[in-house]
Amino acid sequence: MARNNHPEETVNLILDTAFRLFMEKGYEHTSIQNIIDNLGGLSKGAIYHHFKSKEDILIAVTNRMTDESNRMLEAIRDRSGLNGKEKLKMIFKESIRRPVQNDIFTVAPDFHKNPKLLFSLLHDTIDNVAPNYILPIIEQGIADGSVKTNYPEQLAELILLAANVWMNPMIFDSSEEESHHKFMVFDQMLRGFGLDIIDNEMLERLQELTSIYQKSK
Repeated sequence: MARNNHPEETVNLILDTAFRLFMEKGYEHTSIQNIIDNLGGLSKGAIYHHFKSKEDILIAVTNRMTDESNRMLEAIRDRSGLNGKEKLKMIFKESIRRPVQNDIFTVAPDFHKNPKLLFSLLHDTIDNVAPNYILPIIEQGIADGSVKTNYPEQLAELILLAANVWMNPMIFDSSEEESHHKFMVFDQMLRGFGLDIIDNEMLERLQELTSIYQKSK
């Protein structure tokens, strides 16, 4: 077999193709053969050279989705000159402003067809993002007086699960009106912890993303 001089390009092609098919067909309904058929001539051997199974491809797809977000979270977490509340506000604003969000909401993945992808993202939220990025910021906020809670670990998980799961229209197929009501409750909840961090710009952006999703269904 000829040596592959561009393994990174091959991996990226496989992941790009797999991501698109997982979103369109669902993970369970996408086979290795489906991926091969959309790789422009690459063989099954090319896939198995880099990935042992379809589940390994799913893990790589999920990791690639979260790596960029985690780099942003790390930069804000370690930034000086901001208190804990200001950092949390910046995280929310930067997360929803990223152009990739438009792509994701346009593709409109059906998480009911992607239970493994949903579980993988939830697992990363609780085991990685909450303890490594959000919790340190909340603890800073407690120390500087900008966050009010006696349960920082649980608050970090609650904020992420509410923002990424409960308010995600792609998981619960929420209408624009239903999403708006959820945003209002989320805002009220945060204010109870001293976190008045949701502003009109964020609300308008969240409504825009929900509208993109509804039009793409």
